Amino acid sequence: MVGAGFGSKLSYGSGFFHLRIKLPEKDSAGVITAYYLTSTTNNHDELDFEFLGNREGKPITLQTNVFVNGQGNREQRFRFWFDPTADFHTYKILWNQHNVVFYVDDIPIRIFKNNTNSGVSYPTQPMQIVASLWDGDSWATDGGQTKINWSHAPFKAHFQGFNVNGCPLDTQNSLNIQVQQQCYSSNYWWNDRKFWKLDKIQQKAYQQVRQKYMNYDYCSDRSRHPNIPPECK
Repeated sequence: MVGAGFGSKLSYGSGFFHLRIKLPEKDSAGVITAYYLTSTTNNHDELDFEFLGNREGKPITLQTNVFVNGQGNREQRFRFWFDPTADFHTYKILWNQHNVVFYVDDIPIRIFKNNTNSGVSYPTQPMQIVASLWDGDSWATDGGQTKINWSHAPFKAHFQGFNVNGCPLDTQNSLNIQVQQQCYSSNYWWNDRKFWKLDKIQQKAYQQVRQKYMNYDYCSDRSRHPNIPPECK
């Protein structure tokens, strides 16, 4: 795999993570820029922002995904309402004991709730923060039909404002329930009640962006998921 990236030295058990990104310009078909949280275990947890490049002048796709215990296939995809190659925008992931929320700037675009009481798995493993740029032309653009034009290399993504508000965890003690629970403490501001669910203004913005700009939702894809995934019900 051709690519480059960087990540945090520490792993975290909860937090609110921000990164400002400007995506590669011009012809970026087949190129993936990614910003995500991931555990280092085989049956990993992962929370993804993936930006799927395209031919110059064609729309770039924002794909989000959630892995729990190695199980993913929870893609939701969006069109941008701005040019993500023209300037920096902030991409955020909130992760606490109640929900995971993906934000573009200050707009929540996706929520994955903690419904473990209903038998739905939820990310609990310590995760590192990673940003990367890599060759995904086997699937990223038009299902892999549109390949990378290497004459446009090098492809450059720009990152700034790497803002970590997280509860660091010793990964060697990650199976200790008491250690994991410390990251759900009310001493961390992102665990405060106001981050348990969206307020009315956020809820309205969330509904609008999903109605106008979401163009794929795994919850509605019966060809891949004949039975509605439990978290979608």
